[in-house]
Amino acid sequence: MKFNIKLNNKIENKSFRVAQLYDQYDLNSESFEEHFEGDIDLENEWEIGIIVGKSGTGKSTIAKELFGDCFFTPKYKSQCVIDDFPKMDSTELFNTLSSVGFSSPPSWLKPYAVLSNGEKMRVDLARAICEKKDIIVFDEYTSVVDREVAQLGSFALQRAIRKQKKKFIAVTCHYDIIDWLEPDWIFYTDSMEYKYTRGLVRRPEIKLEIYEDKGYWDIFRRYHYLNYSCHKGSKQFVAFIGNNPIAFIAYLNMPHPIIKIQRVHRLVLLPDYQGLGIGKKLLNITSNIISSKYIKVHIVTSLKGFGKSLLKDKKWKLLHYGMISKHGGNFKNKLNLYSSSNRNTYSFKYIGDKNG
Repeated sequence: MKFNIKLNNKIENKSFRVAQLYDQYDLNSESFEEHFEGDIDLENEWEIGIIVGKSGTGKSTIAKELFGDCFFTPKYKSQCVIDDFPKMDSTELFNTLSSVGFSSPPSWLKPYAVLSNGEKMRVDLARAICEKKDIIVFDEYTSVVDREVAQLGSFALQRAIRKQKKKFIAVTCHYDIIDWLEPDWIFYTDSMEYKYTRGLVRRPEIKLEIYEDKGYWDIFRRYHYLNYSCHKGSKQFVAFIGNNPIAFIAYLNMPHPIIKIQRVHRLVLLPDYQGLGIGKKLLNITSNIISSKYIKVHIVTSLKGFGKSLLKDKKWKLLHYGMISKHGGNFKNKLNLYSSSNRNTYSFKYIGDKNG
């Protein structure tokens, strides 16, 4: 896709203020021209592209020239942000929100205006995915969010985009998100250079450190989707990136006449770190630690996306899916559901690397 764009801003009627500016800075020209010329070759297979460069190098101008009908310009008016999305199956919507790392149902009920910048970015990305367009162009991508949030959010986005078989173009002045977005092509407006990079760009490693410790629940309690409490007698682990606690998991002993069982009591990930697979990694590592002491590990979740993720994980075996009445069922069913009554739940046991 070749482009040759010439913009000419001609000043025909000078205001008093403009005349003063000309006089003070000794300006002579009556018109100011910008010229952008290059070629973005989209003949190769791709799903994610980036147009990147410093301010004033023509990023948005070029993107509008080539992909004007594909620009993403959302509006938010509803009391609950999920009502701002187009008509679609609710399960599909909830899965899309979770796929970009916005997986906190209580936050779905808030208006867009009160969300944090990081949450707004995730909502915008989810809405972009839901657009009925072959190509989605996102201008000023990650311009107003913390750089770590931008990087992690970019990685979550690229995973979601590729699963949805969409095409996404980020227009940005930030080079720090390139590796995290793992683009198939990059166009640098500083040099008007195009590079096909599919399979060549890889995100930096996320270094996760996990400790068994207590006293961190207050950091995570507001982000749990069902309950703000955490049993004081639970076994607790915290995951850190650098010095920042970003994920929490707690286990409780379950009564059984013969075997030792611990179930997952709480599993919470801070919103800015969702969509990266960290929650399941924390779950698997800590479950392996506990099961190594000849203790069975179970988990029950009503989050459909997380439940389906565990269904695909060979380290977990499904015990039950569905709804059970609060007073119904036998001892085995009650053990598997752990009082998760009157809502659909997935119940699993950890089997590690075993096949059964």
